[in-house]
Formats: sequence, structure tokens, C-alpha cells
Amino acid sequence: MGERPAAGHRSVPHTADVRIESWAPAREQCVVEAVAAMVGTFAEVSGAVPTATARFRAGPGSDADLLVAVLDEVIYLIDTTGRLPIAAQVEAGDGALDVRLSMVNAGQVELVGAVPKGVSLHELRFGREGSGWSCSVTIDV
Repeated sequence: MGERPAAGHRSVPHTADVRIESWAPAREQCVVEAVAAMVGTFAEVSGAVPTATARFRAGPGSDADLLVAVLDEVIYLIDTTGRLPIAAQVEAGDGALDVRLSMVNAGQVELVGAVPKGVSLHELRFGREGSGWSCSVTIDV
């Protein structure tokens, strides 16, 4: 098995819910990977073309609080707009994160799993690991 790429994400087996992990050289990119990992647990978005943009600010707060705030807001947007992100951009600013999501209508992608209901704080991990950042989050479905 080869060396792990500098940035990426995956879902990992978990008993009742979904557990995701992401990693990247920078904190903001790790959050981007976490959004992609969460969406990847329930939708196949490759090749989808964005039809809308959503912007929001998460924070200020601790790194873990910011991660949870971003993922919770993504879940809220999916629930209230019927759209889901196919790409994210995250930038740091004044202790907060500025997030821009490229969105697509849920009906335009293949749903392959249960849509998330929330983010669990149980066993939440987000911080520096070696020369980069990593997180591990349980998603309630």
C-alpha cells in the first residue's frame, strides 16, 4: 500500500452512524476534505455541475468547534434547501472560517446512503498531526 496523499478523506466503519476522517497540510483544507467526506457518505457527486452558491461564516471558536459548526451548517443547508455541496472553499478570518459552497440540487445526483442528521461530539478529534492537520468525526444519520 502506498504512502497517504497530502490531502484526502475517507469513511470508516462505525456501528450505528457514519465516521469520517480527513487530512490535509492546512486546517482550512482539512475542513474542505471533511465536507467532501461527509457528502461522499450519502451522495455520488462526481461530474455534477453546481447550480447555486452558499456562503456562511462559522465561529469564532476552537478548531473543533469550527469544524462542527461548518458540518452542522452544511447539514442544515441540505435539509432546508434540498441542495448539497459538490465543492467547498474555506478561508480563515478573525478566529472564524468563511465558507463558500458550490451547490447542486439533490435530485441531480445519485443518493447512495442516508442523509446526515447531525454531528456527534463523541470522540471528535481535530488538530495538528505531524506536518499537517487531521480530523475524525462521527456523523449521525
